[in-house]
Amino acid sequence: MKTNQTFWDTSAIVPLCCFQEKSQELRQLRRKYEVVAWWASAIEGQSALKRLLQTNQISRIAYDEAVKRLEIQSETWREIRPTEKVREIAKNLIKTENLRTLDALQLASALVWCFEKPKGRIFVCCDDTLSQTAQKIGFTVLPK
Repeated sequence: MKTNQTFWDTSAIVPLCCFQEKSQELRQLRRKYEVVAWWASAIEGQSALKRLLQTNQISRIAYDEAVKRLEIQSETWREIRPTEKVREIAKNLIKTENLRTLDALQLASALVWCFEKPKGRIFVCCDDTLSQTAQKIGFTVLPK
């Protein structure tokens, strides 16, 4: 049973769709928590899966199955839309933190989701830089 919502970065969504080192741990978290994601996570996820295919980290069959899983997952999560508030927060994050554009947009979306009160909120992420920044601004970051 899902106990509450958590914000999921695309780096944590992709391992739900294909086998990676943290897939099992993330699938356990997915069974426990509902996913909130930013509006472009499905696109970013498909791009990440394509890179895995192009670098021979997954087969064509695994890629096709992973894309289907991503589509199914995206139908179940709550999306944070690209609002002016998301843009404003992302721009501020780029000024104050060492983040790439998409990471700033992800974190800004997470902050909009929690009304800019990250304390006690869970941010699920497998990217070290983004995880550190999310933790720095007050999110509880999983997996550990």
